[in-house]
Amino acid sequence: MNTVSKRILSFMVIATVAISVSACSNMSKRDKNTAIGAGVGAVGGAVLTGGSSVGTVGGAAIGGIIGHQVGK
Repeated sequence: MNTVSKRILSFMVIATVAISVSACSNMSKRDKNTAIGAGVGAVGGAVLTGGSSVGTVGGAAIGGIIGHQVGK
């Protein structure tokens, strides 16, 4: 996978997360922060590990935890 494809994929994931989070108007602020953290963590994990699924899942888990704790 070349650099351009990775950037396009990252942009598409970010756009998908942004659209899906905006559609959840009945979520609490903490739930939204958790979802946003998981999405950002997944993208960060994928980028840092070169698209590894383990890195993506790990990033999503860590991002979700951070988003949940920040929303207190």
